[in-house]
Amino acid sequence: MSSKKPLKTYKVVGGNGTNLHVEEYGNPRGTPLLFIHGALQSRLCWLKQIDSELANDFRIVTMDLRGHGWSDKPENAYADSSVWAEDTHAVIHSLSLNRPVLIGWSYAGYVICDYIRRYGETDVRGIQLVGACTRTIASNNTDETTKELLDLAPLLSSNDAATRIGSLEKFLALCVYKKHSPQDYYFFLGFNAIVPPHINSALFARTVDNQDLLSKLKLPTLITHGLEDKVVTKIAAQRHVELISHAQTSFYPHVGHTPFWEADKRFNADLRHFVKGL
Repeated sequence: MSSKKPLKTYKVVGGNGTNLHVEEYGNPRGTPLLFIHGALQSRLCWLKQIDSELANDFRIVTMDLRGHGWSDKPENAYADSSVWAEDTHAVIHSLSLNRPVLIGWSYAGYVICDYIRRYGETDVRGIQLVGACTRTIASNNTDETTKELLDLAPLLSSNDAATRIGSLEKFLALCVYKKHSPQDYYFFLGFNAIVPPHINSALFARTVDNQDLLSKLKLPTLITHGLEDKVVTKIAAQRHVELISHAQTSFYPHVGHTPFWEADKRFNADLRHFVKGL
C-alpha cells in the first residue's frame, strides 16, 4: 500500500462537537476535490486517487466520516441528517476549500444530500455519485440495494466478534467483481473491522428520501456505477439519472461496487475530464 504522506493533517470539529480526521494531498493551488467514503470504510479507500496523476493538478482532501477511521465514534450521533451536513460544511470551511467537487461513494450519497439540503449548492462546484445510495436501505427497495446486503445488515451490527468478522468477509466479497488480492483483502478488512457494531446499526437505521432534492439539483453531476455492483444495483444509478436530467454518466462493465479501486485508471481519467469541464 501507499507510503505517501499527507501534505497536511487536520482535526476538524464537526456536528455536535465530533472530531473528524482529515488529510490533504496533491496541489494546494488546484481545484479542491473532497473525497467522502462509504459505510464501514475510511479515507484510505482513495489511495489510488491520492497516488495518481490527479495529485499533480488537484487539491485532494480525504476525510474519515464520524464513526469511522480516526474520527470520533460517539454512541448516539448518526440519525440526524444535520450533523452529517455540519461535518461536510466544517471540512469545507476549516480548510478554506474554494467550491470543491464532492466525490461521494455509496453511503456518502446520503452525506452529500444532507449537506446540500442544509447548506445549498453555492459553495460546491459539482458532485460525483459513485455507486451511491440516496434513500433508505430497506426491504421495500431491494431493486436498488441487494438482498445480500440486507441479509448482512444485522450480522454487521453483531457484538459477537466471529459473527461480525464473517459478515465483513462476505461484505467485502460483494464489493468487487473479481476477488480481492490477499493484500487488498486484508487492507480493506482492517478499516472495516474497526468501525464499532453500534455505528453499523445506526447507519442502516437512517430513514431518508432525497427524491425532492435530487429532482431540483442544479449542480453539475457525474454518476459513476459498476454494472456488476452487488451492493447498490444499477437501478439506483438509473433512478438518479432520471431525477438529475442534466447528469453525465459513466457505467463500468465487469466492475463491482468500487470502480475507483477496480478500474482506477478509467475512474481517475473520468474524474479529471469532469472537473476540467466545470
